[in-house]
Amino acid sequence: MGKNALSKETPIQLGYRMPAEWEPHAATWLTWPRPEGISFPDKYDTVPPVYAELIRHLVEVEEVNINVWNAEMEAWVRGLLQKNKTPLERVRFHHFPAYEPWCRDHGPIFLLRERGEKKERAVVDWGYNAWGNKYPPFDLDDAIPQHVAQLRQLPLFSPGIVMEGGSIEVNGRGTLLTTEACLLNPNRNPELTKTEIEQYLKDYFGVTHIVWLGDGIVGDDTDGHIDDLTRFVNPTTVVTVVEENRQDANYELLQENLKRLRLARDQEGKPLRVVELPMPGLIEHEGQRLPASYANFYIANQMVLVPTYRDVNDAKALAILQKVFPERRVIGVDSTELIWGLGSFHCISQQEPV
Repeated sequence: MGKNALSKETPIQLGYRMPAEWEPHAATWLTWPRPEGISFPDKYDTVPPVYAELIRHLVEVEEVNINVWNAEMEAWVRGLLQKNKTPLERVRFHHFPAYEPWCRDHGPIFLLRERGEKKERAVVDWGYNAWGNKYPPFDLDDAIPQHVAQLRQLPLFSPGIVMEGGSIEVNGRGTLLTTEACLLNPNRNPELTKTEIEQYLKDYFGVTHIVWLGDGIVGDDTDGHIDDLTRFVNPTTVVTVVEENRQDANYELLQENLKRLRLARDQEGKPLRVVELPMPGLIEHEGQRLPASYANFYIANQMVLVPTYRDVNDAKALAILQKVFPERRVIGVDSTELIWGLGSFHCISQQEPV
């Protein structure tokens, strides 16, 4: 049996689990956006500088792996990073082409199992259909986890159903957060019941307990990804976005999610500590509401990279996150240009555990 082949046993049966994002990283994975892509219509030129700034911070604390279309794109990105005074010693390029840059959703999800002192990793290759066949083609994006598993020579699990990394959130101890709006949407896995989906989550993420929230924020074309709503910041605490303006379209749905979280329990039956995070004010581009959220932060080694939006609530959100991450530097990076693609820092990144 080859390194990339596995028995019919599921990850949880073999002792694997998806680690929490705050656990030590070997690297961060990104997929570089293409000028010809559809994610940033008429605004592509403003996006690469945001990536460059993000990478400049990341290489201080971990390796960065970038999927690029070809050698020409690699050369262009190298030049941009050098111009941005980003050291390239910790940057690795891989000619793994993808149409769009949302690595959280099409990238590899790494699992870990600990056997004494020894850590063993594997990759889950969920099906990817561009959020319910919204943006074809997506065959290249869907193949990224297979390329990465082969590169790392890791076992590969293929559940055979559609699932995006941005749709789930784990505490690394057995609890997973997700939303009904996304996972129960008929454009993902119409043949599966809620109970069957829960079984896949348990089998392939190595969790024992699932907390379901309701709807996602307005303007989110993923049908309600959890990483715009509610995030674990440690095994027992979540931050969740709330809207203060009662007239705002997000007010009621975020209140409903808050109620569910206050009733929720973790894998040990204990209530979660819930910390409220504000929403930025209404952010639009050409009349379209954008899914701007401070919850779309990325936890790297020793730092947390938080999207900011030139908004009055930026400072408040950063202060709250600094309080819940006392041992990490919380860094705000302007995401106003990136959010035009309907996602931010968590959406474009994927962690690789040590």
